[in-house]
Amino acid sequence: MLKFLIPILFIPLISASKPNNSWPVSATALFLLTLASLAYIPSGLTLLNISSMNLMADPLSTPLVTLTLWISALMILASFRFLSNKDRPAVFVLSVSTLAAILSLFFLTTHLMTFYIMFEASLIPTMFLILIWGAQPERLQASLYLMLYTVTASLPLLASLIAIFYKNASMTLTSMIWVEPTSSLLLNMWWLISIIAFLVKMPVYSLHLWLPKAHVEAPLAGSMVLAAILLKLGSYGLIRLSSLFPHLNCSVTSMMSSLCLIGACVTSAICIRQTDLKALIAYSSIGHMGLLTAAVLSSSKWGWEGALVMMLAHGLSSSALFSIANSSYEATHTRSLYLTKGLLSLFPAMSLWWFLSCAANMSAPPSINLFGEILLLPPILSSSMIFFPMLILSSLLTGVYSLALFSSTQHGHPSNFTTPLPTSIPRNHLLMFLHIAPLFICILTPNFISAWL
Repeated sequence: MLKFLIPILFIPLISASKPNNSWPVSATALFLLTLASLAYIPSGLTLLNISSMNLMADPLSTPLVTLTLWISALMILASFRFLSNKDRPAVFVLSVSTLAAILSLFFLTTHLMTFYIMFEASLIPTMFLILIWGAQPERLQASLYLMLYTVTASLPLLASLIAIFYKNASMTLTSMIWVEPTSSLLLNMWWLISIIAFLVKMPVYSLHLWLPKAHVEAPLAGSMVLAAILLKLGSYGLIRLSSLFPHLNCSVTSMMSSLCLIGACVTSAICIRQTDLKALIAYSSIGHMGLLTAAVLSSSKWGWEGALVMMLAHGLSSSALFSIANSSYEATHTRSLYLTKGLLSLFPAMSLWWFLSCAANMSAPPSINLFGEILLLPPILSSSMIFFPMLILSSLLTGVYSLALFSSTQHGHPSNFTTPLPTSIPRNHLLMFLHIAPLFICILTPNFISAWL
């Protein structure tokens, strides 16, 4: 694992030292590291000590590191326009590679304070992506929302981690015995305050307002990393903290699971009437992460294994939707669904990618999205059968807006201002293939990405 980690940390240094060659070198290095990381997924627990920084590779963290490196490489591939237009390409690659290194350390560390520092440090490159390469003046407001929501919610987590250290004299996740840092009267309140940072990051409905703004104002690379990786920081952190005190989830399961599932239904209904293409995909992420949160809070083996599968499936499918939505934007110059019509007659090959992306988003077989949702249902229903109608409604609405998205963009009469030339290029087909292929190939070996407990 050490041979795999050191190149990740050196990619930002290479990007900074050789800005002229940073684009091909960084993309090639990220692709090769992704393929190399596949060898560590089925392996057991691996512990490392590098300068007193505890690092751990297990079947939970390694697939997420693989996803991080894969999406980072695709971000560089998808943003070739910055290189061709000479829009600070070296700074862009440096931001992407730095973000990949920070996220990899976040998933691999076992020290809770390093865990928190990397959790917060991931905001800085993300804000750079939105502020520098965002197209609209509203990107300033979106960055402010992103910073205020996440930093404000993370401060109680910092206080909670310090309290855990004073009570247990340890901040290493591999410790066997953990003692709650407060009395039984305040235990439920302490736990809710501790996990609120992860719930905002996921995000849970009612704490989600920063997400649509950030997605709409971010460039393609920013939207890809937000949907594919940064939302998974919250679910990964929730799983790791819940593994220390699994019994405390029972105190908040009924309240938070109800909020998550109601939010999944509401956001799915919002997607049906949404006219902005990027906002629709952003709201769909809230619905999917709501199901994931409810399953994680059940503190069951099925729920946690299903959460890992859903994190990987949603990371690839949502990033694919943002990528193909950007391809359509380059041809139509609008994100409005009212004006994006008749793409099937203009780009028949791209319509296949639209179909596969929408099918994966609605968890159609044989994608791993379906496998993830099947694993999520039993733990949610084991908490309470009252959740059954909300699960049915959420799945129904997800299918409705996914089919509506495909039919409204592909059928109808094309707009007169649509330019078919920029979209149907090999780079876009390669980008979509690299997104979609893992979604349908991984189902052949589902234990490869799910059996980690």
